[in-house]
Amino acid sequence: MRGHFSVLLVEDNQLDAELVRNAFFETLKGASVRVATDGETALECLLGTDGHVKSASFPEPTIVLLDLKLPGISGFQVLEKIKSTPNLKRLPVVVFTSSNQDSDRAACYDLGANSYVVKPSSYEGFLEAAAKFIAYWSELNSAPPSEDRPTGRIDDA
Repeated sequence: MRGHFSVLLVEDNQLDAELVRNAFFETLKGASVRVATDGETALECLLGTDGHVKSASFPEPTIVLLDLKLPGISGFQVLEKIKSTPNLKRLPVVVFTSSNQDSDRAACYDLGANSYVVKPSSYEGFLEAAAKFIAYWSELNSAPPSEDRPTGRIDDA
């Protein structure tokens, strides 16, 4: 693993959130996973309004794992806000959703999603997908250089 790997998981389904957390803890020791159960909380985490950005307990996320179907502010709206905010636009966002609709996939890529993954329906498939996700994003992908990484705050623009 290159440096510390931290994930902001935006997921309202408690079972799916636990599966993702467990997969990260088992596969990538030392990873931080913070769960936001709705779009509003996710944006508060990223924009710094909840006081958790760059905290010792949860550093700036390396990646956002985003469900689309959320209560209140949708995953589409969260994605649009991330990709339109200067200090967040380089933050990788992977849509991780049960929707396999072409229109949802097209809309996400149009909004700047870095990847779109349909959640597998079986437990084994879920763990396999999580392991592949972790391997790619923590080992193979080259993130922007640290001096170019967003701080997560709009006022830094």
